[in-house]
Amino acid sequence: MTIATGSYKITWEKLPDDFLLPNDPADNIDQPALAAALTDSLEQAGRLQENVLVSTNYGVCATLDGKIVVKAPDWMYVPQIVVSQDEIRRSYTPQLQGEIPAIVMEFLSETEGSEYSIKPTYPPGKWFFYEQVLQVPQYAIFDLQQGVLEVYQLNNSGRYDLQPPNAENHYKIEALNLFLGVWQGTKNNRTGYWLRWWDENGQMLQWGIELVEQERQRAEQERQRAEALIAQLRAAGIEPNV
Repeated sequence: MTIATGSYKITWEKLPDDFLLPNDPADNIDQPALAAALTDSLEQAGRLQENVLVSTNYGVCATLDGKIVVKAPDWMYVPQIVVSQDEIRRSYTPQLQGEIPAIVMEFLSETEGSEYSIKPTYPPGKWFFYEQVLQVPQYAIFDLQQGVLEVYQLNNSGRYDLQPPNAENHYKIEALNLFLGVWQGTKNNRTGYWLRWWDENGQMLQWGIELVEQERQRAEQERQRAEALIAQLRAAGIEPNV
């Protein structure tokens, strides 16, 4: 498949097996934890089907005028892939291997402004690549130090508009039918700002560790109720059969 945008002819081609992918480390030690937490709550809520692709710092490819471009969003959601997971182990090529990502996220890095780069010349900037090449419907940029989230939505002219939040300061993510927002707290010894999901009823999707803690508390409450009942029976002269 070939399309044209700006000064580029875009083709969707499988990445050659011998193509050397960039191996850039995360700019911040917190970035992998933030991305993993986003996926964790979706998994716990049963929101990730077999043909969905969710990735962290994973290469998305397009070929521009015969030259391969690879960008690795900090987090990405693809509603449907048409190949096996094994076939996209190294990278993902939209249109060839599945749908265009419905949303990509970038966590602000040490490189000032790279997430906002509209550089059109090869290699293009991230913003230009997501907006003009991939045409990703929603692009989120998160400042994890300040707790500031921006969500941009592709308009009918193929440009990103800043999306307004709802009354709870959450942003509707259409493909997931969920809302994305900022939450402050602690997980796995990290205290700070996190991105969390909320459903259409305003309920926050829980992480696995939170569900485990809820079950522990439920079991403890049941134990305490049982002990209280036993004590009441014994006070009444009845020896319970336990």
